[in-house]
Amino acid sequence: VSNTRNDMYLASETIKHLKAERQLQINPDAQRNLDALKGELDNATRFIPFWVKVVVAIALGLGTMVGWRRIVVTVGEKIGKSHLTYAQGASAELVAMTTIGAADAFGLPVSTTHVLSSGIAGTMAANRSGLQ
Repeated sequence: VSNTRNDMYLASETIKHLKAERQLQINPDAQRNLDALKGELDNATRFIPFWVKVVVAIALGLGTMVGWRRIVVTVGEKIGKSHLTYAQGASAELVAMTTIGAADAFGLPVSTTHVLSSGIAGTMAANRSGLQ
């Protein structure tokens, strides 16, 4: 069974890579048509409706408002054997920010939760306080 959306995405990415490598030896009119096709493919495959963004933002905000204490206890106290210090928290956040930014720059999917948890685990290991 064919996955049409995936095929459209792959065609768009192929056009992008061919243009980047200067492999296309075509006239300017065909180049404009190819750019228009890539634009249409991108519009059809890389679209998140506005209402979906709003609903997800509200759900994340409400979930954090209700469960913030559990999140703080889990992140600050239950990953390592000792409590998280301010310096460790700042270091873990800096590592998470850098990792997520680099992943975004290269188009790699990452879990922000896993990246932050790994940063905290790294600060605990560097502090020699151990992990639970």
